[in-house]
Amino acid sequence: MLSGFANSTIWLIGIAMLLSRAVIKTGLGRRVALFFISVFGKKMIGVAYGFALADLVLGPGIPSASARGGGIMYPIMQSVATAYGSEPGPTARKAGSFLAIAISQIDTIVCAMFLTAMAGNPIMASLAGDLGVHMSWTSWFVGAIVPGLVALIALPYFLYKIYPPEIKDSPEIAAFARGELKDMGPMSRAEKVLTADFVLLLLLWIVGDMAFGINATVSAFIGLAILMVTSIMTWEDIIKEKAAWNTIFWFAVLVMMAGALNTYGVVGWIAKGIARGVGGIGWHMGLVVLILVFFYTRYFFASAVAHISAMYAAFLATALALGAPPMLAAMSLAYTALLSMGLTQYSGGPGPALFGSGYNSTGRWWGVSFLCSIPSLLIWFVVGGAWFKVIGWW
Repeated sequence: MLSGFANSTIWLIGIAMLLSRAVIKTGLGRRVALFFISVFGKKMIGVAYGFALADLVLGPGIPSASARGGGIMYPIMQSVATAYGSEPGPTARKAGSFLAIAISQIDTIVCAMFLTAMAGNPIMASLAGDLGVHMSWTSWFVGAIVPGLVALIALPYFLYKIYPPEIKDSPEIAAFARGELKDMGPMSRAEKVLTADFVLLLLLWIVGDMAFGINATVSAFIGLAILMVTSIMTWEDIIKEKAAWNTIFWFAVLVMMAGALNTYGVVGWIAKGIARGVGGIGWHMGLVVLILVFFYTRYFFASAVAHISAMYAAFLATALALGAPPMLAAMSLAYTALLSMGLTQYSGGPGPALFGSGYNSTGRWWGVSFLCSIPSLLIWFVVGGAWFKVIGWW
């Protein structure tokens, strides 16, 4: 029953969440977001790209879509919208409606780009490992970098065209962001140390495993130890971070149960049943069908972790039974699980906070998000498929 707590993946999630608290506590996350908006915020599409770059920079070290999108981006988005008189109701379409959905879509892409960008990612890595497929931080990132960057460029522009804000030019927003940065003053010692620690973590996660044999979880512990030695994080901060400890306890149990389902043959039994339904069409088409079903069944789940825990292992086992290349199947389904978070306001991540701001109705959120899902899937199928071929996944 306690075996899940021996899983290094669980501790990677927990430690990364503690590290993310430091990003919010020191104000570094807000500073990063304001900086990019000050540079790109002269037009409303530029504001969206500013949020995208900020999320991309913060993504590797904050394993919570809610913390990034809801805790950092959402308050800034509200300030931007309010500055232009865009409030829930008749003036929502001036800026708020567009920015709320843009941040939601951007956050899902960033979640798909890094193993440490979302709490459910290491769980999928663990479940894939139970089926004989090894995912490292580096392999996850290498696979996602090309389709992810293309999606970050294309999706905000696509949304801007199908759901345009009434205000196109926004020079005051760049000035607003510069003013906020000025009020924050120069970077504090804590922010500088945290930035250096963040860069070190990225280096360890990217090359540590390959060059030095340093596990991603060990790297996370090193990063946390540095913050404790420099007093940026105290023991009191750590024991008070209830979200991290709740995640460790709940996910340890979930991973243990998922492993038991595989050990006792339940996952294999389900996979065989699904495989019979899609058998005879070849693994190429079979994997496409599995991805589409996996993507759009997200409408029935109000939690990313619930969706992953319920379906990922069975769908991966089915893909493997059909003869799909292991790495291609495991990573394609993993990316799909994250991209589908943008379908509804309750699918996970910052959706509840962004939708709760009142800028969009349920029908508008669902309709626009569904339209965004089409180019999103095309990018990952076409650009991603070609890139996966280049790096040898199939």
